Amino acid sequence: MGVVSLDLPEDVDRRLQQLADRTGRNQASCMVEGVQEYLDDQEDLHIAEQRLNDLRTGQSGTVPLNEAM
Repeated sequence: MGVVSLDLPEDVDRRLQQLADRTGRNQASCMVEGVQEYLDDQEDLHIAEQRLNDLRTGQSGTVPLNEAM
């Protein structure tokens, strides 16, 4: 497992500690989950942007909803 060190703004650190306390987890597990969700979202966004670009440039087309279903 990789190790990352960062300085969090005080309000973010406080919120993170409050979340950890409320959920019975430690800050590290909350941060790992947050990073995983962020990466999932960013990867999905990249795919969507690429597909939109492909559509706009004519490299792909659309499928009517009734055909997709």
